Amino acid sequence: MTTSVLDNPDRSRFEVLDDGELAGFAEYHRSEGEIAFIHTEIDARFEGRGLAGQLARTALDSAREQGLAVLPYCPFIRGWLGKHPEYTELVPGARRASFGL
Repeated sequence: MTTSVLDNPDRSRFEVLDDGELAGFAEYHRSEGEIAFIHTEIDARFEGRGLAGQLARTALDSAREQGLAVLPYCPFIRGWLGKHPEYTELVPGARRASFGL
């Protein structure tokens, strides 16, 4: 089984693929210097396998590499950030409280 996460800028989302099949995605909106995550979804057939976590980590690593500030409007991404404080720095300090971080 091969899992990969790819940015699909044409659809404004990161996609997680399991053996080449779309298993889920994290939609985003990009603007200058920031990326706002607005919705994450994993197909029910792929739930419980940690794919959403891989998706979140890769998307946030990509934001870090590009120097983008992260706005976690998506409840899943926001919750994932809360469990992984090493990524909290991606959210602008002045905005962390509004996201509960």
